[in-house]
This record gives sequence, C-alpha cells and structure tokens, in this order.
Amino acid sequence: MLEILQNLASQTGFATLDIKNYIMILIAFFFMYLAIAKGFEPLLLVPISFGMFLVNMFPGIIEEGGLLNYFYKLDEWSILPSLIFLGVGAMTDFGPLIANPASFLLGAAAQFGIYGAYFLAIAFGFSGKEAAAISIIGGADGPTSIFLAGKLGMGGTLMGPIAVAAYSYMSLVPVIQPPIMKALTTKKERLIKMPQLRPVTKLEKILFPIVVTLVVVLILPTTAPLVGMLMLGNLFRESGVVRQLTETASNAMMYIVVILLGTSVGATTSAEAFLNISTLKIVLLGLIAFMLGTATGVIFGKIMCLVTKGKVNPLIGSAGVSAVPMAARVSQKVGAEYDPTNFLLMNAMGPNVAGVIGTAVAAGTFLAIFNVH
Repeated sequence: MLEILQNLASQTGFATLDIKNYIMILIAFFFMYLAIAKGFEPLLLVPISFGMFLVNMFPGIIEEGGLLNYFYKLDEWSILPSLIFLGVGAMTDFGPLIANPASFLLGAAAQFGIYGAYFLAIAFGFSGKEAAAISIIGGADGPTSIFLAGKLGMGGTLMGPIAVAAYSYMSLVPVIQPPIMKALTTKKERLIKMPQLRPVTKLEKILFPIVVTLVVVLILPTTAPLVGMLMLGNLFRESGVVRQLTETASNAMMYIVVILLGTSVGATTSAEAFLNISTLKIVLLGLIAFMLGTATGVIFGKIMCLVTKGKVNPLIGSAGVSAVPMAARVSQKVGAEYDPTNFLLMNAMGPNVAGVIGTAVAAGTFLAIFNVH
C-alpha cells in the first residue's frame, strides 16, 4: 500500500513541476485576464492561454502521442494557417481596397517593419531563416507567422514563442498603436476628413480575388497557400452563389480552426522552450517590428497627405499591418477622439486588407529567398 501511495504521489504535478512551470502558469493566467477581463482578442487569447496552462501542468499533452501534438501537426503542415486565411477571406469586404487602390501603398509601407526586423534579428545572432520567421511578427499576423515558421523548419524550436508573440501583439494593437500614431501626426492631420469611397460594382468584387491570385501567385508561387485561400474565401463571399460555403468558412469552420490552432500554439510554450534568452529576444524583436510597421505606415500616410494636399488622413497608414479589422478600428477610434464626426473606418479598411496581402507576400518572399516550397 505504501508503494502504491508513493507511486501516486510521484505522478502528481506537485512532484513533477518546477518553478519555471509555475511561472508559465502565472503567465497563462495573465493572458486569460487580458482576454476575459479586458476583452483583448478573447477568441485567440482564451484558447492560447489555456493551452499554455495545460502544457505546463502536464507536458506530455504536447509530446508524441499527446492530444495537442496532433493539433500541432496541423500547424507544422501549414493546414490551419491556410484555413484561417480561407475564413478571413470569406469574412472580409475588399471593396474599400478596390475603391481606393492607393491603399496598397500604405499596406506595402507597413511591411518595412518586417524587413527592418529581419536585419536586426541577424544582428542579434539569429540565422537567416530564424530571422525571417521572427521578423514576420511585425505584420501582427499570427497565421502567417505560424505558416512561415513551419515552412522554414522552426517547428521544434522557435514556432511557439513566435506564434505567441504574434498573437499577443495582434491582441494588443489597441494599446501599442495609438501612442505611435499620435506621436507621428499633428492635431491638424488627425482632424482631416476623408471623402466617402466610391461604390464598387459586383463585377469588380468578383474579378478582384481572381486577378490578385493570378498576379501574386505568378510572381511568387510560394504565396499560393495563403493568398490562394484568402482569395478563394473572398470569391465564395462575392460570387453570391455559394452561400453555404461562405457561411461555413466564415463561421463554423473558422471557429473550429481557431480552437485547434489556439490551444496547440499555447501548448508549445512549455517552460523549457519558453523561458530562455532566445524567447526574450523574439518578443523584443517582434515588438520592434510591429512598432516599425505602424510607424512606417503612418509616415507614408503623411507623405500621401502632402502629395494629395491634405486629402489623406495619416492615421489610416497604421492600419497597413495585417491585424484585420482591429487595426482599422484603431484608426477610426483615434480619429474620433479628436472629431467624433470623423469616420475613417472604411478608408482604413483599404490599407488593412492590403496589409494582409502584403504580409503574405513578405512570407512568400522569404520562402523564395531560402528556396523553400
């Protein structure tokens, strides 16, 4: 009987966990607090934080044969990120981007944060592939970060910290972006009212995903999994003939994928993998990349404001990162603080959607550079 009790005691969490596991559990509770009490991207942070909580109580859940290991394989194989893009396409109206093609420039400008962070990561001692996987955090796009990390072979080392950093910054867009936006713009610029966008025809909306896929994938075939799924989802939406597919992609399937992806990402944050100097570097580099992306978007918005003689509000440049539609909402919120009648949301959606495409293109560019298919 004593031996049985000793065996049972040795299998409890109290006997197998160390101080690092308890630190990670506290971090998981902090993320839960942000999601539940503060409302920061709860659809993402609740499953991520609970996956983090589970793996630090029972590490075997992510090991070979463990439940979340099977979910995680879908991340490594790029299946879940691609399905997320399918759902995003089915949920998103590309009309503002079609109505104002110049928004592509703002979306492209915000990607400078990614390329700047790439060279900075190399200076921090990371290899080329590691630097590429880390720098994509600057797009504030969790699925693309997971996709690129998996393709570049970072699954067993850096994917967890990269994914958690990317999703954390996605959820903290309303906290991180406004101070940068206000610091780089004048009150006069923030008060600029932009004209209402022109109506977009149904034919334009149908042709847009087809043309974008044709052009982008011909130039960068490595973008096909992300851009292709994004545009397929949008074609579902705009064609008007596959309502059931649109509803499934944007609702039931999307939520199932978020559960699988979120819990598996959270489960990669075991104490051994997460509490080290490399993780701190990744978190810092991701933050720098995201802040640079926001700043370059706003700065290019100021340039467009100057060129158009005051017709572009630079605040919409911050929406050029890939966090759709949250970044566009932040542009609207900051503008409304100075003039409650100023409605920037639809104008900001153009750069925001362009940012999704731009981040996918940046990921495809890195894959092409390293000859990864």
